[in-house]
Amino acid sequence: MHRSPNAPSAAPPPVRLSRREGALCLFLAACLALALAGPFVAAGAQAHAYADQRTLWGLPHAMDVLTNLPFAVLGLAGLARLAARLREGALRGATAGAAGVFFAGLLLTAAGSALYHWQPHGITLLADRAGMLVAFAGMLALAVDERIGARAAAFTAVAVLAGGWAALRSWGITGDLWPWGLVQGGGMLLLLALAADAAQGRRTGRAPLPGRLGFSLAAVVGWYALAKLLEAGDAAVFAATSQGVSGHSLKHLAAAMAAWPVLSALGHRRYFARCERGTPWRGRREGTMPPSAEAK
Repeated sequence: MHRSPNAPSAAPPPVRLSRREGALCLFLAACLALALAGPFVAAGAQAHAYADQRTLWGLPHAMDVLTNLPFAVLGLAGLARLAARLREGALRGATAGAAGVFFAGLLLTAAGSALYHWQPHGITLLADRAGMLVAFAGMLALAVDERIGARAAAFTAVAVLAGGWAALRSWGITGDLWPWGLVQGGGMLLLLALAADAAQGRRTGRAPLPGRLGFSLAAVVGWYALAKLLEAGDAAVFAATSQGVSGHSLKHLAAAMAAWPVLSALGHRRYFARCERGTPWRGRREGTMPPSAEAK
């Protein structure tokens, strides 16, 4: 039976959200509502007064500047490993995209944070936060892709980038830190929930989604939590180390180490071994994904 040229084409099937995708949308909507309805939070009077003010080799605030180097090193290493896995045809598109955003964000964070600590100012602080936002969006997209799926990961990345940009713009115009704090705090709650879900899945024997990196979300959360503790204890750590190193300098190192689980998961042997153990297509060429997995 031939379709008439003038016959209307069939309507596309409606988009159906899974239970987890629906829960993610509700969470992001709640964060948006809190950002719009929350209190005004102004920056403190000592916003740029970090504990370690030493100048070394003519470089002001040298330790807080130089400790951003690990962000750049891990970002470059991550992009190199990502390129190698892509040449091998070993990565799904969603995973590669999220990882690329994350590692590029690390490079932007290194540049923005180094600039800010070299010349502490409201404008350079915005540059610092903008780099962090890109890295944060990439990490959240990777985590959501691991536990929910590619469609939810893409939506999360766009929502975090758009919401974070709006929060930074609001901060720059009005001085209100509340929306930006909510971007960070809400993102960490989401990471924590996904890490708990991954742990629950391991205990119950629930198989992970096929073709993912399988990196440790708990390790990422742990390193980030340590970074926040060191940041809060900036002066206390500086005093405890006899002014050897400040908490904020160590915070940079701990935050950079949150990238290590992803970088390690991209290692050649570890990634291919995971593909062989965790996927049902063992007869295929090593590292390749079937079309059904690519679409997920």
